[in-house]
Amino acid sequence: MTVLDKIITYLFAFIYLVFGLNFFLNFIPMPELEGKALEYMVLLGSTGYMAAVKVLEITVALMLLLNIQRPLAWLLIAPVSINILMYDVFIVGLPALGLLMVLLNAYMIYRNKAHYAGIIK
Repeated sequence: MTVLDKIITYLFAFIYLVFGLNFFLNFIPMPELEGKALEYMVLLGSTGYMAAVKVLEITVALMLLLNIQRPLAWLLIAPVSINILMYDVFIVGLPALGLLMVLLNAYMIYRNKAHYAGIIK
């Protein structure tokens, strides 16, 4: 693993760990939502879906930090990264953190492509 790969891995894990834990512990004040963003978050929050996603984020972050099945962790978190990008583009109208997360995730999946040979022909 190169130095760049380590930086990406730890940065990515830190972001998901912090925001995953913040969902449950509320240590970072979140901005007030309005319009479509508020409706979206109220709906997801009322179903328990966001709690499940946040547990996945924390789990994957710990997998990355502790070097437990990192190639699997990169695949597990990819749909979450894509969903964040889609939220940023279609609801907020600005691809911010979601774009960064998708790019980092895609790069690390590419870097680990040898581990996926059994599932990709």
